[in-house]
Amino acid sequence: MSKRNSQQAKTAARERLRIERERQAKKAKTKRQAIVAGSIVGVLAVVGVGGYLVVQAMKPSHWETAMDAKSADVVAPANTSGTNGTTVTIGKDSAKKTLKLYEDSRCPVCAAFEQTVGSTVHKDVEDGKYKIQYIGATFIDGDGGGKVGTNGEGSKNALSALGAALNVSPDAFLDYKTALYSKKYHPEETKDEFKSDDYLIKVANTVDALKDNKAFQKAVRNGTYDDWAMKMSKTFDSNKDDVTGTPSLVMDGKKLTGSDGQNAPMTVAEYQTAIDKALKG
Repeated sequence: MSKRNSQQAKTAARERLRIERERQAKKAKTKRQAIVAGSIVGVLAVVGVGGYLVVQAMKPSHWETAMDAKSADVVAPANTSGTNGTTVTIGKDSAKKTLKLYEDSRCPVCAAFEQTVGSTVHKDVEDGKYKIQYIGATFIDGDGGGKVGTNGEGSKNALSALGAALNVSPDAFLDYKTALYSKKYHPEETKDEFKSDDYLIKVANTVDALKDNKAFQKAVRNGTYDDWAMKMSKTFDSNKDDVTGTPSLVMDGKKLTGSDGQNAPMTVAEYQTAIDKALKG
């Protein structure tokens, strides 16, 4: 091989080597750019998901929205009166006095009261001795003090369903309330059974006026009276009768109590003594 050919071969080899190095360098640069771009996209995706989750977490819950509903948006049941339809008075117009009955649907003591004394109250109302004004509470759900639902939603959901029953008739309301508080269907306080629309409808199907009542069932499933329930709950929270627990019974601004002088009467005998005294006062 001549020196000239040898030199040309070396030059060609160096040129091929330079081209190959440039190609490798370009390939590496492209790879780095792809990695960086992918990392940026990944970071943006994480930020995007995180931001979405933060936004979702900051959104008010359904019940919080219901609590803040404007009066113009509140659908009140039939057979109600007053602001937002939160005055629920049942009984004969001829009855001169009204017994305020404060209850929370999940309250176990309310259930015990209804199972023992409830039928006596209903008979007195039918006989025209007095009317009852129902005030529903939801504090067992953890509502109050600006908080909503820290301990469930059964009280609110049952109260809304009671609104749907009241829309059917006052008798349907009273009978449904009795069924909800019955030994068979009232859950333990720690079990939030009333949060289930299916469960509430199951109980309603034991009430003649509500059995297979499609309008009632639709109202329960659609939450038609959810806003109303939260307004009713606020009525309990802002009551002027110094009531902080349930059950509480008030007539003419005075609480009806049992033999202990503090709590609601929990036997028929105690109740009759307390109501007779209140009716005479």
